[in-house]
Amino acid sequence: MALPAPDTRYLFFTGKGGVGKTSLSCATGLALAEGGKRVLIVSTDPASNLDEVLGTSLSQRPTQIADAPNLFALNIDPEAAARDYRERMVGPYRGILPPAAIASMEEQFSGACTVEIAAFDEFAKLLGDALVTAEFDHVIFDTAPTGHTLRLLTLPSAWTQFIASSTGGASCLGPLAGLEKQKTLYAATVAHLADPAMTTVILVARPEASALREAERTRGELAQLGVVNLRLALNGVFTAATAGDAVADAMTRRGSQAVAAMPAALAGLPRSQTPFLPKGTVGLDCLRAMSEPALAVMDDADMVTPVLPEGLAPLVDDLARAGKGVVMTMGKGGVGKTSVAAAIAVALAGKGHRVLLSTTDPAAHVDLAVGAPVSGLTVARIDPDAEVAAYADEVLAKAGAGLDAAGRAMLEEDLRSPCTEEIAVFRAFARTVDAGRDGFVVLDTAPTGHTILLLDAAEAYHREVSRTQADMPDSVRQLLPRLRDPAFTHVLIVTLAEATPVHEAERLQADLARAGITPTAWVINQSLLASGTKDPLLAQRGRFEVPFIQRVAHGLAQRCALIPWQPNAPVGAEALAELVV
Repeated sequence: MALPAPDTRYLFFTGKGGVGKTSLSCATGLALAEGGKRVLIVSTDPASNLDEVLGTSLSQRPTQIADAPNLFALNIDPEAAARDYRERMVGPYRGILPPAAIASMEEQFSGACTVEIAAFDEFAKLLGDALVTAEFDHVIFDTAPTGHTLRLLTLPSAWTQFIASSTGGASCLGPLAGLEKQKTLYAATVAHLADPAMTTVILVARPEASALREAERTRGELAQLGVVNLRLALNGVFTAATAGDAVADAMTRRGSQAVAAMPAALAGLPRSQTPFLPKGTVGLDCLRAMSEPALAVMDDADMVTPVLPEGLAPLVDDLARAGKGVVMTMGKGGVGKTSVAAAIAVALAGKGHRVLLSTTDPAAHVDLAVGAPVSGLTVARIDPDAEVAAYADEVLAKAGAGLDAAGRAMLEEDLRSPCTEEIAVFRAFARTVDAGRDGFVVLDTAPTGHTILLLDAAEAYHREVSRTQADMPDSVRQLLPRLRDPAFTHVLIVTLAEATPVHEAERLQADLARAGITPTAWVINQSLLASGTKDPLLAQRGRFEVPFIQRVAHGLAQRCALIPWQPNAPVGAEALAELVV
């Protein structure tokens, strides 16, 4: 079975970034639509590429997909949802309250939590209120990468508990009355998520150890939330037609070993298996090929391989000459940011530098990438729970010292708001960047959309500090100037030679430019074209990479490095060193 077989009205596709959630959700939706069902696909990812895959410009309202009469799609735009939510809360008071009061209300609704709760409101309407989607037989949610998907799925309970326990009437979210009105909707959303007759969650993974490990973690956490109707969708399964090609044999072996070693609970789930395809999954014809692989026609035409960009080693040599600073890997989930960051960190340590390798991505595993300890290299991660506890203690010690019991209770209540985690993690991010004054810091950042939200959080952070009366560390004051200083911070955009990762990286570069940040280089990872494979299927996929490599090297990047697909999995110092050639 090449695609999941849905048996419920609501379907969630979730998994580690880059495993093919959007492709599989769209292919499944298209197959259902062409089978006579009316289908709505919804993206909850701030970095959605649903428009590109379906070949239709989308909005926040259901839009019919060109050449697929029964298929509709929409994007939940968090920023637009926040603007609408803010106006719903503030608009009725315009012309009634004085301008200063209106400005104060707008300020309360300007933080990161407003974006989060507003986006969730849109999601809750689609899942919790059946009348909103009554015209559709199936509603498919193409969700954001795993760490943020779990945040989304836990929001119904988190926000319900926050509303129920809040007594002060206001928080960083603004007047709580705006949330109180939604309690019934939130309760219905929670019930629908956990009802196996209504909702199926499809854990998407590639036949790779890291993707399957993430799927197992998600399975366990969803089970704790009461979501038990789960399926496993293995995407991009490759088997060499004949033995003898080093790359094809390695890809076959690594996939088989990863699948054989998956945890028993994950292996026991109902499973679909989608084969590796020689071309991308943009457009309806390519999506149809996911359910009918015979439609993926091979192109046997000869092609002259163009001059390829240099490898990663010259870039690392130039970074090392500075002697210190920050290196940040950014890009779409699943492009290999963690492996590239770990390879650079190990290479810099090998040149005698002191290096800190850390991550802001809740789904990343930089420690597993490095493996055994490396001389000169320290591996860490930003732990949200620890950072929240430290931040709350600091605020209570300073702002709560002179409060009476009622005032302290209100402050403690306010610190239970989900905004606290945003601010605490942001402080840790700034503190990690600050360490670049004394050595190298290599930061593996979260997937694109959330990375930008993090970078954009500086002003929101300043407002939050003022509200809680917490101290503003110097590392936060200096953060944006440091990120904008090309001598201190080197941003590397990591991508694959495929349509969606390149187009999303191009949007990332434009967002960085608006923030005053210029990338040092682009890194094209896992190139089959550069690997030297002669396997017919893999060689065809390599030829498919050419226009994307040329687009990056000659149109988008100031500097470009190309990493071939490696027969050895990039785990451990020795294997990571093979990336830096």
